[in-house]
Amino acid sequence: MGMQTRRTWRHRALAGVAAASMVVLAACGGTTGEETTGGGGEGTEDLPLIYGVFATPLEEPWDGAIHAALQSAVEDGTIEYKHVDNVNTADAMERTLRNIASSEQPDAIMGDAFAAEEAVRKVAAEFPDIPFAFGSGEDPVEPNMSVFDNWLQDPAYLAGMIAGGLTESDVIGVVGAMPIPEVNRIVNAFVQGIKETNPEATVKVSFINTFFDPAAAKQAANAHVAAGADVLFAERDGVIAAAEEADIPVIGMMVDQEEEAPEHVVTSLIWHMRPTVDAVVEQAENGPAAVDLGEYSFMNVGGSELAPINTDVVGGVPEDLVQQVEEKEAAIMDGSFTTPVDESAPAGSIDVSRQ
Repeated sequence: MGMQTRRTWRHRALAGVAAASMVVLAACGGTTGEETTGGGGEGTEDLPLIYGVFATPLEEPWDGAIHAALQSAVEDGTIEYKHVDNVNTADAMERTLRNIASSEQPDAIMGDAFAAEEAVRKVAAEFPDIPFAFGSGEDPVEPNMSVFDNWLQDPAYLAGMIAGGLTESDVIGVVGAMPIPEVNRIVNAFVQGIKETNPEATVKVSFINTFFDPAAAKQAANAHVAAGADVLFAERDGVIAAAEEADIPVIGMMVDQEEEAPEHVVTSLIWHMRPTVDAVVEQAENGPAAVDLGEYSFMNVGGSELAPINTDVVGGVPEDLVQQVEEKEAAIMDGSFTTPVDESAPAGSIDVSRQ
């Protein structure tokens, strides 16, 4: 299926149904969440209740992608869903999870554990009959702690090819969260993609050392622009605003962010969490497991993709570059090309000609 027509997942993921009743968990340190049910709330007593517990506000695309996938499952009538977000400390995460597990008794709990690994695993051990599935850089733990991650190296490589083909200054700027493996492999794949289309380019990489600080990310992006970057990669929220002000192309992250700046977002790395959600729903129905769900995020199983290329972006996108990217995408899908996975910390300034 061509990249210009692949919008089905995006439409379904953003079409979740809003709900009526509120879940008051602010006392535990999070923002009040919404209860979301399928089929107008009718017959939901027979559906598994999945609870989302998110460390950041849902405006942060990483957690937003999980939330959107859960909402799409609601729309399909397969789950009942409640959530709380902005649970931004380990202590708050522990209290919130324990409160939800004991009072709500959900059939499964999903969220992100990167900043609160110990807290999440502690509570999971206290409730062994409830499947816990959390974004994590650590291993699963028997009997009920499964892990997942955003394995986006394939769309990152393709996006890098685009960035390398668009830059005129041969300088590209990247703003990431922090140099941890799950971020590093995306940035490194992006750099490798740049190398394929522009071996003379230099990539400037900076980290804001937090998962959500749009002001800091924008400031870092502006520094790259001042240093000559004329294409940006928004691994973190805030970079697109800088690209729009500088009137240069930018690559989005997690969801198709074209609507945020239609003249500047050339494409985005999209994380489709629905295959992972479906695997967790199976645990909710059949009993907990302790597995690594990372495989469900790979491009060849529908867990990730590159958003349709926006050829109307400032400066345009050459047709031959689009063709190159489509050919590489086909090679990834048929297995004739495997994107390298490099989780080492990238340097602050990378001369791809020396790699």
